[in-house]
Amino acid sequence: MTPEIAEEAYDNRRQVLYWRLLARLFDPEERPALESASLAVVEDIGLPPALLDPRASVDSVVQRHPALGDEIDALTAVEEPGAERDRAAEVRRAALMSKVLLNVFATGSGPVDAGQLARWQTDAGWLERAFGCTPGELRGGRGAGPGAPGADPNRPVPAVGPELAAIEADLVSRMHLREVLADPELAARLTPSMSLIEQLLRDKKNLDGVALTNAKALIRRYVDEVAEVLRTQVEKATVGAIDRSVPPKRVFRNLDLDRTIWKNLTNYSPEEERLYVDRLYYRQTARKTTPQRLIVVVDQSGSMVDSMVNCTILASIFAGLPKVDVHLIAYDTRVIDLTPWVNDPFEALLRTNLGGGNDGPIAMAMARPKITEPANTAMVWISDFYEFDRSQPLLEGIEAVHRSGVKFIPVGSVTSSGRQEVNPWFRERFKALGTPVISGRIEKLVHELKNFLT
Repeated sequence: MTPEIAEEAYDNRRQVLYWRLLARLFDPEERPALESASLAVVEDIGLPPALLDPRASVDSVVQRHPALGDEIDALTAVEEPGAERDRAAEVRRAALMSKVLLNVFATGSGPVDAGQLARWQTDAGWLERAFGCTPGELRGGRGAGPGAPGADPNRPVPAVGPELAAIEADLVSRMHLREVLADPELAARLTPSMSLIEQLLRDKKNLDGVALTNAKALIRRYVDEVAEVLRTQVEKATVGAIDRSVPPKRVFRNLDLDRTIWKNLTNYSPEEERLYVDRLYYRQTARKTTPQRLIVVVDQSGSMVDSMVNCTILASIFAGLPKVDVHLIAYDTRVIDLTPWVNDPFEALLRTNLGGGNDGPIAMAMARPKITEPANTAMVWISDFYEFDRSQPLLEGIEAVHRSGVKFIPVGSVTSSGRQEVNPWFRERFKALGTPVISGRIEKLVHELKNFLT
């Protein structure tokens, strides 16, 4: 067989696999010709026929064939520049990617049970891993985000997070959640996710007994998982400026070896080949720390549920820092002061009432009296700023707070994917005010707050 024919054969194999994928995505009914051709391709390249079974989870396939796990993780890895094209490997990748995509995007219709949701979540986790993310990350869950420090900047990460979150939310809505929660065995099969937590928070008033206990356990698990990720980000974030007025501590860990050698070079003896040190130099490590007040105002309307969860947890973490006085306010068309529970995000979330519209002025009316020392106060306002015809009153309140010396930080959303939608009217006016809306990625907010508070 000539190389040209071989290349054409590889292309034909990939096309068969992708045509079969598209056919099954739009219609669950089998196409005999595509199924038989795909089976022949899969068997010829040494992959298990289970890859073509939509009922088999990715987990089950990998459990039987562990080596495939590494191949799926590397599906979107960028090839080295100038590397020779491996068409046989491209066919394998097409077969593996088709399996993952089919399992994630072909969810059918009708009722969903806890097992089906759990299987979909693990399959979605494999897709996220293929893009270099942790399970739950693209869906706005527990990960640090594809743009976080340590992520491979050359790895292509598609903007499929909203679609994955929407599919998960649809599966949760199709599940008889109350009945599942009432059964401890079924409830134990649920994996907490943002979509599931949103449903639990919305429906908590209709739950009691065993169902309410199981719901609280799921919320607690999710809160603890997200808190661990955010706590790590807070610890790694850059802190405040060095306080030059504080002399450096003369301990070994602060010794500035390079500066010490440079300053003592005049004492070097060529004959003895020895450097005589008459003065040691130390690094200054003291940071400026002054008592600060952080006021976090979070829009708890339905479109901001992920921000509500993340910011409630983030506020509790900052509340644990020394000399930081944190206040937490949530609002939609009503307002609630969650400050008494700011150290326990689980209890704070149980007191939220997700839904409704936006009435920022009522939240501002509660927040402004909390400002006692404007120069030592930061106000973080997380919202899409789509108000109920009260945009001007809210803007006037924000302008007054900003003029008083408060560091005002408007945030479009707080998610791991960095997605944000902000009312263009407010976006332009925040920019003119000198307080542009910061990126919705949570790492950016952590960085901003850590620099101000420490």
